[in-house]
Amino acid sequence: MKKTNREFVIPFVGLKQGSHEFNFRIQKPFFDAFENTLINDSDLEVELILEKKETMMVANFDLSGDVTTTCDRCDDPVSVPIDGRFRIVYKFGFEQSEDENLIVLHPEAYEINVQNQIYEFMVVLLPSRVTHEVEEDCNQEVMETYRQFIVNPGDEDEDEWFDENEEWDDEDWDDDDIEDEDDDSTGDDDPDDNRPIDPRWAALKNLN
Repeated sequence: MKKTNREFVIPFVGLKQGSHEFNFRIQKPFFDAFENTLINDSDLEVELILEKKETMMVANFDLSGDVTTTCDRCDDPVSVPIDGRFRIVYKFGFEQSEDENLIVLHPEAYEINVQNQIYEFMVVLLPSRVTHEVEEDCNQEVMETYRQFIVNPGDEDEDEWFDENEEWDDEDWDDDDIEDEDDDSTGDDDPDDNRPIDPRWAALKNLN
């Protein structure tokens, strides 16, 4: 992380006990503080209600707006709406916290920086897969390359060996045929054997 933006630093030592409201507007300069960020722009409103108590502080964050990230399909920028609420508890002490919603402050601390928390909330609110709403909005040059090289060209031929609409009579296959086939597995194949082959058995054979 680069230089801290003082806009997101709250000197709580001078605050009285009770609730205090802070408002932030998150735009492109906000992300200059982060390297390899998943989000590179936004138009986001953040409301923070900080409740100061005698031995701790409770911070309630409310995020609402749009963020700009990259499309998982074409890698072009895409705007994504996000909305969410989070709570962070700050308490004083020396122990390490394993709870992501609990931050332990040194007893002599006098301010908190909420910049990292806001960024993490934004990332959490992103969908697991981010794409343009319709494929036509994607970079068409990239999509053409995708269709040419990524899609498996063999998919069109995978069912040529078996037509699921072709009728097959189970009477053409009986136990004697299975026994005969087992006998042939140790002998020479009969080139004149024109018995029908059940495509279901052929499929199993192809798996070996």
